[in-house]
Amino acid sequence: MKVLVGSKNPVKVDSVKEAFSNYFEDIEVIGIEVSSNVSHQPINEETFFGAQNRTYQLKHINQRENIKADFFVGIEGGIVKQFDRWFAFGCMCIMDREGRVSFGTSSHFELPDFIVNRLLSGVELGDIIDELTGQKNTKQKEGAIGYFTNGVVSRKELYVEGLKVALIPFIHKEIFLNSKGKL
Repeated sequence: MKVLVGSKNPVKVDSVKEAFSNYFEDIEVIGIEVSSNVSHQPINEETFFGAQNRTYQLKHINQRENIKADFFVGIEGGIVKQFDRWFAFGCMCIMDREGRVSFGTSSHFELPDFIVNRLLSGVELGDIIDELTGQKNTKQKEGAIGYFTNGVVSRKELYVEGLKVALIPFIHKEIFLNSKGKL
């Protein structure tokens, strides 16, 4: 099985490999850098559009370059306002070669106001976490969740769980397919 991921970020590529390995064998995961076509710090539903946009681009690349992939995965980190609080989360969009699409999300974790204010002004969460930790490129390592949980939860773990739930309609097609054969 061949799976394309809309990023070369090793955390995202490794997350896809681990999640898909729970349900499929002999998996090859290929990271291809594509744009989400949303802002650098997606807000609310824009996060879902960003993940979905990545899958459509991957499907187009797959057809153009005859890669013969079975699945296309877009992962987009964003923020959402719920219950009058702001949360960070990851959105996962999975598309199969037939064009059927499914979504999943990671756990949501609350953000402090001073970070939310910067995010709403367009600064990316990864850049803020880099500043707070004095490290570079934390989004390709433990990410914001690693910082906020003191290393107890990693960005990879967060994504793996979201990907597992995004796979549900594909592993239970018989109950998710509608009368037109679409998820």
